[in-house]
Amino acid sequence: MQGDGIVPHNFVLAASRPWLSSMAHRLQQATGHVFYTVSTPEELRAFPFDAINPRSIFVPHWSWIIPETIWSRYETIIFHMTDLPFGRGGSPLQNLIQRGFTETKLSALRCTEEVDAGPVYMKRPLSLHGSAEEIFLRAASIMEEMIVEIIDTSPQPVPQSGEPTFFERRKPEQSNISKLPSLEALFDHIRMLDAEGYPAAFLETDRFRMEFRKASLRHGKIEADVTITVKENDS
Repeated sequence: MQGDGIVPHNFVLAASRPWLSSMAHRLQQATGHVFYTVSTPEELRAFPFDAINPRSIFVPHWSWIIPETIWSRYETIIFHMTDLPFGRGGSPLQNLIQRGFTETKLSALRCTEEVDAGPVYMKRPLSLHGSAEEIFLRAASIMEEMIVEIIDTSPQPVPQSGEPTFFERRKPEQSNISKLPSLEALFDHIRMLDAEGYPAAFLETDRFRMEFRKASLRHGKIEADVTITVKENDS
């Protein structure tokens, strides 16, 4: 909490996912500063930055390019779910689980022209156990702590070192489970997509589409919730 006599600063939180909707309120309570939120590219472009003059913009989860007119004028801090420079690019959670990772790091980095290539303020460990929703909620709690620490200590970001590797953003059709080689791969596929706003793992027949969530792997079998719908061209 900010001490008496300290003038509060303005901050902006750009967060597009529902599990981050209350983060600004908690950060405001924890720091004594003022947090404004935007959740879409349209809101970001229309935001009155000149009037607010934020000290920083924090971006815990965002799926779009941030305009240079914003990050070049205001310190813009992105959170990425890999140990950068490893795993730059899209769908980091799914790419990590698909590659067999059980742990990763959350990297807080400054937004620059090249995607996920900016200097890094800090990194914190993150477990990849559980469903995507559970992992995102765990990450959100850690990101809050990182934001408070960045505000309190004003660390200087350090350029990334090492050879970068890149992830490709996943496409909805990649959620199809028909060609997975094992129960373990199937379980990981279901859980890594099990969060609001993500295309669920699915299987299709000629007439039906089956979507899978809330999977558990025990004693050589998977139990999961399944939603079965008639495909649009058959409805």
